[in-house]
Amino acid sequence: MNKILLTGIISTLFLVCSSYSLSIFAEETSSPETINHVTEMGGSLELWVTLAHWTTGIGTVVLAIALIRTFKHMSAVTKMTSIETEYRLRPWIAPTGTIKKMENSINDDCQFDVAIKNYGELAANTVTAKFVKSTKPLTRESFQSNDVAIYNLGPVMPTMEKHYWFFIDSEIWKKVDSGSEPLYIALYFEYTHAGKKSGYGMLSEYSSTAKNFVHKDMWID
Repeated sequence: MNKILLTGIISTLFLVCSSYSLSIFAEETSSPETINHVTEMGGSLELWVTLAHWTTGIGTVVLAIALIRTFKHMSAVTKMTSIETEYRLRPWIAPTGTIKKMENSINDDCQFDVAIKNYGELAANTVTAKFVKSTKPLTRESFQSNDVAIYNLGPVMPTMEKHYWFFIDSEIWKKVDSGSEPLYIALYFEYTHAGKKSGYGMLSEYSSTAKNFVHKDMWID
């Protein structure tokens, strides 16, 4: 239990009991001799009763504040738990490493490999890969163009890895690799979760100096 709430409850109960005891004592001390005796012991009985009532009121306010803070804390904890559950119990598709050029291509073009993995705790029923290539810089909106290559990778279970291949014309690749021509690519892996489309996207540019694709933008939907 929240420490502030517990302290407030104990303090209020103590003050209520004290106030109640003083009230009973005031009712019982009705004779002049008793009142004089109480006055001689250190003060007016009415003053003590009034102080007890005021202190009880303050304790009630403290308890109310403690309750409000406790309810806010419980609400925040509940919200955080809900968010944690939502983000943990779902599929998470993302690449496992860099884009790799394969030494042996299955055709005359240069073949590249992208490995993806499901890092989540639920299966992604259907993962669709989208690919765009261009000699001009690409944006996220490039996936809406007619030049998008789409391939269905099928379901991806938790911890499972799958590979997506894309191809670049060999003659174009010679120019790109020598640095005489730029190459931009856009990759997006789309899947559905809880009735909503989710995905991982990246925009990359080939660096002839680093001999690798350099990511310009990456995002998660």
